[in-house]
Amino acid sequence: MGETGRITAVDGVSFAIESGQIVGLLGPNGAGKTTTVKTVLGLITPTRGTVAVHGVPVHEHRSRAYNYMSAVLEGARNVYWRLTVRENLAFFAGLHGIDPRTRTDRHEAILDTLGLTEKADEPAKNLSRGMKQKVALGCTLARETPVLFLDEPMLGLDVETTRDLQTELQRLAQEEDKTIVITSHDMDIIEAVCDRVIVLSDGDIVADDSVDNLLDVFQSQTYRVQLSENPPAHLRERLDARFQLLDWRTGTTSVEFEIALAGSAEFYECVDVLQTAEATVRSFTEIEPDLEDVFVELTSAASLSPEAAES
Repeated sequence: MGETGRITAVDGVSFAIESGQIVGLLGPNGAGKTTTVKTVLGLITPTRGTVAVHGVPVHEHRSRAYNYMSAVLEGARNVYWRLTVRENLAFFAGLHGIDPRTRTDRHEAILDTLGLTEKADEPAKNLSRGMKQKVALGCTLARETPVLFLDEPMLGLDVETTRDLQTELQRLAQEEDKTIVITSHDMDIIEAVCDRVIVLSDGDIVADDSVDNLLDVFQSQTYRVQLSENPPAHLRERLDARFQLLDWRTGTTSVEFEIALAGSAEFYECVDVLQTAEATVRSFTEIEPDLEDVFVELTSAASLSPEAAES
């Protein structure tokens, strides 16, 4: 905090999202995800910069902008508790100018997708937290806006409902050209659903790319090696001195370790070290990275950068 008493929450974040994309917004706690989303939604006014949704400047024309976007934010107060589940869907559709009587089939499909059919005539206040989360999602889908912001949308959902919702979100993007932004700490969900990932760290974007491209950056670097018998004592020291030795586990008659190798040159050099030590290799397996590995690597690198250290 400076002399003005202000704190810079997000600084220099800039991105554009095309129609039909599902984008994951990731970052550790305090990275600026919530501030960014609330700024896009018009709930926070930025000190500088502009935000436009569907071509409408959000902070100049909030009412117009709200015609194009819906959101499920953190917390349980996203629906009217005294209304039934079905009434909530009809109410939020009506707020968007949609006659719910013309959307009966669509609302029933939403209830079915979210596993809410049996609770459709139950007041929202009587439902569990997980069920309230489902109702909030249903109300957002009922508004039929072209842009959706979903904060931890799978939180509290069972496995079957999570899978059904993933399928529905992908259908909305592919068939109805919806733009969907998801914030979540569940990397498996982001990897399964999103086309693109934006990673925030300390208020800055440290990565903005497709899921496949981010995974490719870290691919073919880490290997799990099993030796069928205990190697010479000096082998561990030699590997640790020349490469990035990540793990070393010694069994009664075998050794298993993980090692990071930069490109084919280090791969063959490592093989040469093992052969010189006359180590008996049982397996040499590439470890496929997942999005969580990439996320940890990116945010760790950002926090250790000279710029971060100076701040």
